[in-house]
Amino acid sequence: VEMVLLYVVTAKKGKLPDDFSSDAHSIHAKPLYPASLPCQFVSNGPAQNPMQVPSGYGLHHQNYIAPSGHYSQGPGKMTSLPLDAQRDDYYSGLYTVPTQNVVPPSTAHQQPGAQQLYGRGPPAPHVGGSTPGSFQGAASSASHLHTSASQPHSSFVNHYNSPAMYSANSSVASQGFPSTCGHYAMSTVSNAAYPSVSYPSLPAGDPYGQVFTSQNAPAVRPVTDRSFSGPNTAISHPSPLPPPPSQQQHQQQSLSGYNTLSWSAVGLPSTQDSLLRNHTGSLATANNNPANTDSLSCPVIQNVLPLKSSPVAPTVLSAASSARMPPPASHPVEPVASVTQPSELPQQKGVDSSSTTSSASPMPNSYDALEGGSYPDMLSSSASSPAPDPAPESDPAPAPTPASTAAQPSKLPKPFGYGYPTLQPGYQNAAAPLGASVQPGSPAYSGFQQYPQQYPGMSQLSSSLGGLSLQSAPQPESLRPVNLTQERNILPGTPVWAPVPNLNLELKKLNCSPDSFRCTLTNIPQTQALLNKAKLPLGLLLHPFRDLTQLPVITSNTIVRCRSCRTYINPFVSFIDQRRWKCNLCYRVNDVPEEFMYNPLTRSYGEPHKRPEVQNSTVEFIASSDYMLRPPQPAVYLFVLDVSHNAVEAGYLTILCQSLLENLDKLPGDSRTRIGFMTFDSTIHFYNLQEGLSQPQMLIVSDIDDVFLPTPDSLLVNLYESKELIKDLLSALPHMFTNTRETHSALGPALQAAFKLMSPTGGRVSVFQTQLPSLGAGLLQSREDPNQRSSTKVVQHLGPATDFYKKLALDCSGQQTAVDLFLLSSQYSDLASLACMSKYSAGCIYYYPSFHYTHNPSQAEKLQKDLKRYLTRKIGFEAVMRIRCTKGLSMHTFHGNFFVRSTDLLSLANINPDAGFAVQLSIEESLTDTSLVCFQTALLYTSSKGERRIRVHTLCLPVVSSLADVYAGVDVQAAICLLANMAVDRSVSSSLSDARDALVNAVVDSLSAYGSTVSSLQHSALVAPSSLKLFPLYVLALLKQKAFRTGTSTRLDDRVYAMCQIKSQPLVHLMKMIHPNLYRIDRLTDEGAVHVNDRVVPQPPLQKLSAEKLTREGAFLMDCGSVFYIWIGKGCDNNFIEDVLGYPNFASIPQKMTHLPELDTLSSERARSFITWLRDSRPLSPVLHVVKDESPAKTEFFQHLIEDRTEAAFSYYEFLLHVQQQICK
Repeated sequence: VEMVLLYVVTAKKGKLPDDFSSDAHSIHAKPLYPASLPCQFVSNGPAQNPMQVPSGYGLHHQNYIAPSGHYSQGPGKMTSLPLDAQRDDYYSGLYTVPTQNVVPPSTAHQQPGAQQLYGRGPPAPHVGGSTPGSFQGAASSASHLHTSASQPHSSFVNHYNSPAMYSANSSVASQGFPSTCGHYAMSTVSNAAYPSVSYPSLPAGDPYGQVFTSQNAPAVRPVTDRSFSGPNTAISHPSPLPPPPSQQQHQQQSLSGYNTLSWSAVGLPSTQDSLLRNHTGSLATANNNPANTDSLSCPVIQNVLPLKSSPVAPTVLSAASSARMPPPASHPVEPVASVTQPSELPQQKGVDSSSTTSSASPMPNSYDALEGGSYPDMLSSSASSPAPDPAPESDPAPAPTPASTAAQPSKLPKPFGYGYPTLQPGYQNAAAPLGASVQPGSPAYSGFQQYPQQYPGMSQLSSSLGGLSLQSAPQPESLRPVNLTQERNILPGTPVWAPVPNLNLELKKLNCSPDSFRCTLTNIPQTQALLNKAKLPLGLLLHPFRDLTQLPVITSNTIVRCRSCRTYINPFVSFIDQRRWKCNLCYRVNDVPEEFMYNPLTRSYGEPHKRPEVQNSTVEFIASSDYMLRPPQPAVYLFVLDVSHNAVEAGYLTILCQSLLENLDKLPGDSRTRIGFMTFDSTIHFYNLQEGLSQPQMLIVSDIDDVFLPTPDSLLVNLYESKELIKDLLSALPHMFTNTRETHSALGPALQAAFKLMSPTGGRVSVFQTQLPSLGAGLLQSREDPNQRSSTKVVQHLGPATDFYKKLALDCSGQQTAVDLFLLSSQYSDLASLACMSKYSAGCIYYYPSFHYTHNPSQAEKLQKDLKRYLTRKIGFEAVMRIRCTKGLSMHTFHGNFFVRSTDLLSLANINPDAGFAVQLSIEESLTDTSLVCFQTALLYTSSKGERRIRVHTLCLPVVSSLADVYAGVDVQAAICLLANMAVDRSVSSSLSDARDALVNAVVDSLSAYGSTVSSLQHSALVAPSSLKLFPLYVLALLKQKAFRTGTSTRLDDRVYAMCQIKSQPLVHLMKMIHPNLYRIDRLTDEGAVHVNDRVVPQPPLQKLSAEKLTREGAFLMDCGSVFYIWIGKGCDNNFIEDVLGYPNFASIPQKMTHLPELDTLSSERARSFITWLRDSRPLSPVLHVVKDESPAKTEFFQHLIEDRTEAAFSYYEFLLHVQQQICK
């Protein structure tokens, strides 16, 4: 009664108590800042409680950056170095650069405080000004790799002293559209058809890929220590040109699965909900159209045991299918949609979405709108009640400003596994009794609410898991101390598998496959301070579009998502009761839609916890038109071919045309698939393949300074309608330029023409180049001096020489076009510059050094096999990917080939199953109120058949509070792959020497931290926990890899390509490249063999990479990922040589042997079976080289023996002594 009276009194006075924050405030939207006004991020008032500020209120937290009118999206470079400034200078004339001013000027210029390793210290603000004529570079993953403290750029200020402070991550709108903030309106859920669920059989294939760009979201992680650290520069993002300020924006519909009410007004400043301090994301624009309201409940499901299923092909999810097995997970990626019109492509805006797929509301006009931004402020309405309708446009009301203390999560003690029930049917609590206390105004209130248990025998998760602390249990094997200098044979004889997170059995079964989604630490530290103390990198390795043999595909009218953070329902949510569920990322309580109550597996009603979305951590949704910016476009493939004298002489045209003829009918697509061809030398040749012509017509454009399309409508033709003309052209092309004497290459103008041709639809451009571009836009000069390759540690020209290819790639990305580069060159071609066209357009890079059709048959064969995979593998168009994480964690640096649209939205014009990504994480606030954290990636893409799909992966990991637990959960392979990505950025932005030093320091710091805090052994010994025992070995292998090694033997293009592979490959293939596998194959037996497709595959033990393991009487196979070496000892048994190689003795083996003959002998069958099994597990076909002992070709083989001293590099034992010496300093 007293509270009600207080409410009435204060309401009459025009003020409401904090506890009664109202949702009824109207939303107010602001379009972009006028181009003439400076764009500045400012601090907005006192701290607010994000748990009580309704979504749509226009105030921002004082430490949050306000949305910028011209949000600049950067492909990932910082202004810390002259090279970056040179590379990105082209943005200055095109983009208005926002000034980020996250802290008061009085603190903005303080010296950075103590920073921690890998840039995961407390959040730090930064200040940056827009300088005329220079581009303030977007944050790149390299931003955490600068070491010089005296660099002239501004630093992030480490002034956050309490967990109440917020980081400056921005949900700034992505590309030019005004964003609006609004409430979600709830209405009755319509009765929809029951969803159908099926398990289509997908081709099992090579699940990994190649992509290589690193790009930063505007994150503000201070960097530290001696490894990948240094002052951070202010960051902003270049963005495409904004639309006219007067342009009225259309209503935008979020694609999250529910319709939103939102609106856009002209002439108002842009406003956005402030982000939760621990989450990156962008706010989706909502449409203020009360007529188009839909249910907004977004259920998330608890952990439920999956039904078992036999590993057979497709399984229909019906009542008959009583068992089911979670499919291999692939990483979810945020939906990105196609562009409405080419002219609007560069201008995308963040949108907050609601969640249903069946709606007739207007189509969204931004990429963020398609999938929904992450982590807007929590609505202040009741957890279970629908949000009120937005207030009238004319009555904007300021957001309430609750006390800052309210922003802190509840400190009530919570049992382990809080919020995550363990038993079926999975309802953590029954309906709340009338007297249940729920904190008012906090729908995201994360306090543990004690309800009477609805089902007898249900126990809390804590009792079933028993806690995670490793201190109270016997010491796990992963913490066993290993004296590295004494235990020399630490490499296991079997492959190193990903560590299994320390979860209960049910969660382990439900968790995402490490092949798709894995973290460098399977035990997440509770605080950033604990992570800093461990000196270990925290990040995720993703393989989101991996080929899967079984994938639950869900067709439903309702895609259930959290109304606040837009998380997709997954196995790790919890049900309060049948009608409400709690999000496992932001802890908001959501309503369960009526349609979700029906279970398609059992055909029963009232069992939402048994739905396939809740039983599988990897699922794929068939999305409705709400997830499209335009109707699905046909699959379009354009081939741009170098036909200069060098190209014709190399002979690649014969291989390419033959491969295309063989695989034309296998190109992914439907009856609308279109294809086109262009060739170029000093001029550009187009080919008219219009149906009805008797033969193809060549159209030549010689004016390369002003490229135009001679007949735009007939250059891209329907594959099936013009198939005969296409076949005629492919048959003629290899011979059309046989007598050419043209040596010039106008690659740049050819790409400009390709961009114009592909802009209306988007698609894939495949460029084949054989030399340095020498004419027109984008021409390049040779920058390599073989005499100064790397005699010292100074390696130059790792960055591009011009910004032409980067700018063109960004234009292509805006038009949903990816550029794949095939470089077939026998001379320096400046891959560092050319690679930008693929790096920033989400394309791929294929490199064939010294390619020649007859002189280098192994490369010719590799091209043929790679093309078969390339032309026939699945492909996704117009994709976006977003990664979400539990409140308290944030992402700050991305690695891969893509374009960053907003703080956490990656634009992928194409997505392929061979592409890998990485992201660095930091802990922004303490995770003391939860014992589990989750990560979710969502990939929205258009299939080659024209379906809009969303692939979602969810990973669950425990939170630990002790340093020993952190070390016990290290995934050393994931950590080394993340460090490799960081080192590539450091090499380009700073120097190769700095990158190498940082890698060594990563080992020194982590082992030093372990020895001083955890280990009980004497400090004079070099001791590592068992989980980190391979860390020094892997770092030494990385230092000897082509990307980072010193010496004059590494060509510049080879080094750059190795860096591209590091940035683009999934973990499993990258590890083979870093640390090859060595097997002895002259003694293969069936003992321990595996059976694959009625074939017996031997499994020989792994050997350490040292010459001491080689014997002259043996034969050894080295698997380096993209190349196989078979080393034959001089004294190898003649029976093996004859049975496997087909030659009578060692002397008769030829110097260049690249095949194993198919011989009818047991030894031959075993060897070929094993090699074939290894080849089948990767996307690109490895080249096989048979190397005789004492032959000149053995040099390359011995360079991979990383435990031995090679080319002025340490042996493994010497490296250990060096590390120990550094620790003892």
